Amino acid sequence: MMDPDFTATSIARRVRAGTLTPVDAVDDALARIATRDPRLGAFVAVRGEQARAEAAAVSARPDLSSLPLAGVPIAVKDNVPVAGHRLGNGSMASPAEPSEADHPVVARLRAAGAVVVGLTAVPELCVWAATDTPDAVTRNPWNPGITSGGSSGGSAVAVASGMVPAAHGADGMGSIRIPAAACGVFGIKPGRGVVPAELGVDSWFGMSENGPIATTVADAALLLSVMADRPDLADIEDPGRLRIAVSVRSPLPVVRVDPHWREAAERAAAALGALGHHVATATLPYPANPVPLLSRWTAGTAADAAGLDRALLQRRTRGHVAVGKVMRRWVNPAQVESVDRALRRFFTDHDVVITPTLASVPIAAHRWSDRSWLANLVANIRYAPFPSLWNFAGWPAASVPLGIHPETGTPLGVQIAAPPGGEARILAVAAQLESLLPWQRVAAM
Repeated sequence: MMDPDFTATSIARRVRAGTLTPVDAVDDALARIATRDPRLGAFVAVRGEQARAEAAAVSARPDLSSLPLAGVPIAVKDNVPVAGHRLGNGSMASPAEPSEADHPVVARLRAAGAVVVGLTAVPELCVWAATDTPDAVTRNPWNPGITSGGSSGGSAVAVASGMVPAAHGADGMGSIRIPAAACGVFGIKPGRGVVPAELGVDSWFGMSENGPIATTVADAALLLSVMADRPDLADIEDPGRLRIAVSVRSPLPVVRVDPHWREAAERAAAALGALGHHVATATLPYPANPVPLLSRWTAGTAADAAGLDRALLQRRTRGHVAVGKVMRRWVNPAQVESVDRALRRFFTDHDVVITPTLASVPIAAHRWSDRSWLANLVANIRYAPFPSLWNFAGWPAASVPLGIHPETGTPLGVQIAAPPGGEARILAVAAQLESLLPWQRVAAM
């Protein structure tokens, strides 16, 4: 069973109180990584002695007693700069030189007292919803034969297996929520502009955001408050009586929703209704035309790949980049404005919406990097069509664990989304679900 004290909030509280040292907290995390990661492949770099030295420096800080993340060991997704380390982004084509400075989000986490114990695995250029490279497959701790999801698969596994209490993730097409749902942890993508993005060339035309992954809503709220430089987000308050929509229809007519994932969303809505919220079935206005979304996804990747040695890119990524170069011409800001208007009309009658996070059990864990672009595209879309709407619109959304799939033993999850500025409301509703329908915080290891 998971140590109840191995949460970010508990570790920081004990360090501030002087009953735990940052070095001991980091040593504990490093020991867990050494024991568990060889089976799972969550990390591409473990910072060992560097993390211990940084933990000792945190211990010596005069403001230790006020640091919100005092001594908390965290993992950082390998798609943002961490000073002194190569930014790999899952690709052999990435430059070999180490980054000179931290990404703003990493700098904020460190300033708050967190210690980066390692960098986590991603699929090449963070494009795919399964995390693997030609050298390694990142496996789901609940069922190693099933993917961890992507692209923040390494971060989700590091948290879901209890190696670290919380981690940084980034989400461009569901890349926090997909692995959070696959691995049974909580993850939230903030709305556009809440947290510094600065992901690749232009954050996939504004679709990508940085956010936290954690085993508890309180831990995720704490990390998000630091990432956003908004201490108020750490304080989860009663949301009052809300108008909650539940929408289980597939975003794509060609994708069927697994009944167990659909039932999870309906069960979450029923629990919230019993708490006093007004719950109603509704149909989200998903765009009928997939081209605007696909053009941003592919063209954003093409921009990130510019200047890289094409011969070193994986076959599937070369195909994605080639499509993106063609589809760049269809990227138009008016497309986002149209979707935003439709969503705002929907939310005149609702405060939040609940959907399944995924349409089905995550795909098998194997070397998807050896397969074609089309095979990857079809596999990703068939199991994870729900999250991308909120990236396209730039609105906040989260994935909350909700039970176990009876056939695979892997977690189920529901997505909660809200209009811009709704991060606190999403966290509040997620906390209510956590209380009403508590989840097993980590997989048995």
